[in-house]
Amino acid sequence: MLRSFVRSHFTLLAAVLMAGLAVSMVEGEKEIPLTKFSQDVGGYGATMTFLYCYSCGYRKAFDDYYNIIREKYPEITIRGGNYDPSGFNMLLSKVLLVTKLLLIAALMSNYDIGRYIGNPFAGWWQWCFNNKLYASMMIFFLGNTLEAQLISSGAFEITLNDVPVWSKLETGRFPAPQEMFQIIDNHLQFANKIEPNPDFVK
Repeated sequence: MLRSFVRSHFTLLAAVLMAGLAVSMVEGEKEIPLTKFSQDVGGYGATMTFLYCYSCGYRKAFDDYYNIIREKYPEITIRGGNYDPSGFNMLLSKVLLVTKLLLIAALMSNYDIGRYIGNPFAGWWQWCFNNKLYASMMIFFLGNTLEAQLISSGAFEITLNDVPVWSKLETGRFPAPQEMFQIIDNHLQFANKIEPNPDFVK
């Protein structure tokens, strides 16, 4: 009985296995250390960490802050990484990822799931089945758009030696460069600990 079930549903089982493998790869990617999207220099004790929304395009903002801070305070270690959204949004984005992969795999393997999804959706699936390439592209890009919306946190969070010093989620904006310099000076009392670069032009 088990053998006949596996034989008759081999394509679907293979699609499920592929989806599980893809999710595992995504999980492994999430567990990459903080410096995946960052540069790490310095090493004299002071560490500034930026956690930002990578899907929002904030990587460029991080690079800009990295350059101006490194220019004035060359002894600070600067790190950056992706800010993970809430657990529910992450879970929902993974469900969408698996669903997207399963639908595309079912289309490409000619597996008819119309008999399982009921009459209200049978017509839609039949259209997808008759237009596989177009339907697969539509499912892929629509799924990507929904996933990006779910994980787009809008965050740009900054800590200095693990102490939060700025949160875009709370303030609704990025810090101005002079604000950032003032925060660094006040927090670490640079007059006595770390001297700014005398060649830096304000």
